[in-house]
Amino acid sequence: MHYSGEYFDVAIAGAGPAGTSAAIHLANGGARVLLVEQKTFPRAKLCGEFISPECVYHFERLGVTEKMISSGAATLTRTIFYARNGESVAVPSEWFGISSLALGLSRAEMDNNLLERAKQAGVVVWEDTVVSDLLLSERQVRGIKLTKADQTFNCSALVTIDATGRTRSLARRLDPMSFHLSPTRRLVAFKTHLENTRVAEGACEIYFYPGGYGGLSSIENGLSNLCFIADAKDVRRCESNPTRVLQNIVRKNARAAHTLARARTHTDWLAVSLDHFGRRTPVPADGLMTIGDAAAFIDPFTGSGMLMALENGEVAAHSIISHLAALRRGDSFKPLAHDYRKRYSRKFNSRLRISGLLRRAAFIPEFARAAIRVTSASDRVRRRLARATRGGSAAGMANEKTRHK
Repeated sequence: MHYSGEYFDVAIAGAGPAGTSAAIHLANGGARVLLVEQKTFPRAKLCGEFISPECVYHFERLGVTEKMISSGAATLTRTIFYARNGESVAVPSEWFGISSLALGLSRAEMDNNLLERAKQAGVVVWEDTVVSDLLLSERQVRGIKLTKADQTFNCSALVTIDATGRTRSLARRLDPMSFHLSPTRRLVAFKTHLENTRVAEGACEIYFYPGGYGGLSSIENGLSNLCFIADAKDVRRCESNPTRVLQNIVRKNARAAHTLARARTHTDWLAVSLDHFGRRTPVPADGLMTIGDAAAFIDPFTGSGMLMALENGEVAAHSIISHLAALRRGDSFKPLAHDYRKRYSRKFNSRLRISGLLRRAAFIPEFARAAIRVTSASDRVRRRLARATRGGSAAGMANEKTRHK
């Protein structure tokens, strides 16, 4: 197929949950959408693989709930936070008000299910394709240049969306130096699937230890997903060997030492460096929007990263659809940019601030221990803190769901 010179309303780079969510909602709204993915699905992805209860609501809207369940997703009824000495506090999944269950499902399965749904919705999908450049005209992004099998294609679009994750591979083409901001802390994240763990049934376990935190939860096929973060200096002292990092750092947490004592790796380790959390600009230039981790990277232990990605895709899609007729007439991109910035701030600013504060606490083991001890005494405090990382989205979605019945 040859799409050089073909017109799209929206071109999206990146087929993770944010990109596919946006693509499906846009296609359902009548937009002609191109979704480009560098990899071929299904593929492994470094991620906690915890799908919070609110995500089930989004899966219903996207038309993939049954597919997710039939893929063998594990059901998770609670998240348990463990201090280094083993003290713990639990947050029931039902507190989020949408579903009583969270899910544990590999990103390979989840992302592939979403991508297949995008194809069914009429989205033009190109896998194994690299976005090699942006198409610019009069300082406005007008589409993307693609490279596939040593061939190049120009695809024009009224709106281009960067959903490439923390790399922001499209946005940084406009200003390469903006990618090299001074990091607040250099970290390294690791992930693998394990056999023979002793994770509590129905639980996502979060472990705090010096220099980082990690999470363990069940996924499909009787496996457990382990994903953890450690200080880059500690990782170097372990010669960047993930098994040594696990033994010498993660297992300083008493619960992690017990749960992982007999565990065996089932998949290869994945690793990635992290040096930025928090918000970046959602509209880097006229014609270009960012969503998901490209717009803001929320702290993994809050368990709301997947939710933010799905929500952000829908927020961007609704904003574009409301301005699509004007864009097709050739009107300015600026009203859309203003609208999207406003919607984004209203939806996500509060939870990003709360998560930033929680991150600072998480990296101080004694503070984390004290917080666990204090919050364990009050269901009300734990519930409010958990909801704060969702920006009130749980209650809002519950009310909306009730209205649609």
